[in-house]
Amino acid sequence: MALDNGSFVTEFILVGLTDQPDLQLPLFFLFLVMYVATVLGNLGLIILIGLNSHLHTPMYFFLFNLSFIDLCYSSVFTPKMLMNFVSEKNVISYKGCMTQLYFFCFFVISECYVLTAMAYDRYVAICNPLLYNITMTPKVCCNLMLGSYLMGFSGAMAHTGCMLRLTFCDANFINHYFCDILPLLQLSCTSTYVNELVVFIVIGINIIVPSLTISISYGCILSNILQISSKEGRSKAFSTCSSHLIAVSLFFGSGAFMYLKPSSAGAMDEGKISSVFYSNVVPMMNPLIYSLRNKDVKLALRKFLINHDFL
Repeated sequence: MALDNGSFVTEFILVGLTDQPDLQLPLFFLFLVMYVATVLGNLGLIILIGLNSHLHTPMYFFLFNLSFIDLCYSSVFTPKMLMNFVSEKNVISYKGCMTQLYFFCFFVISECYVLTAMAYDRYVAICNPLLYNITMTPKVCCNLMLGSYLMGFSGAMAHTGCMLRLTFCDANFINHYFCDILPLLQLSCTSTYVNELVVFIVIGINIIVPSLTISISYGCILSNILQISSKEGRSKAFSTCSSHLIAVSLFFGSGAFMYLKPSSAGAMDEGKISSVFYSNVVPMMNPLIYSLRNKDVKLALRKFLINHDFL
């Protein structure tokens, strides 16, 4: 039965991460543990920041939104991914696939700009500490977050809108564990030139602009750190910046590897592995990198546990 958009496909079958039977159950438990850790870590941060008034600062406002985005976008596809490991055929409807694609694009693009806002916040705090309270006002922070979500909304609308104009005739096996852009383009029986152009422009902007801004911000931060006379102070600052840069590099690097290269069957298999990093590993690591090494968060967590008789 044909759909209104001219597509003859009413459902897709997700191939998954691997087709080797011996790996299905071990991978199920591995990604289940990762997903539980992601949910607990990010949800815990959201609750902790929301309940502690002394964490209501720009830095933790951005971290609150980062945790919210990580929690949401990992939940967009991970449950379906887990189902694929334990079921013989993982089916997703056409509408469900387009919905998954939209929310994935929305949250992943939003995260690019939240990370950028966090880098800018750290730049102002370290390089212009006397102007921090004047620069990072609540209005500025809200505008940065609004801009992040608007970029996510516009990017998701562009990708999903272009995907809806395509026709899918017979092939419905998606060579991925969720409805991503490039695997879907390989299934279309109509021209995907416009879609590929949109992918190149939109994803290029959303990777290059944030990564360049973050690089410049941390470049200035590192330059400022080198001027610190205290060896202990330099070591602490380097440790913080290096952990942040590892998370950012993993997120943007794996995203660039997936999208900014020619799409082929072999490249898609490699892309599935790289997408695990920005879709599963990074959301799990962010709470550890941005909070557990932070004394304020550790203190807030300890007070919370004491007040609720957990310690």
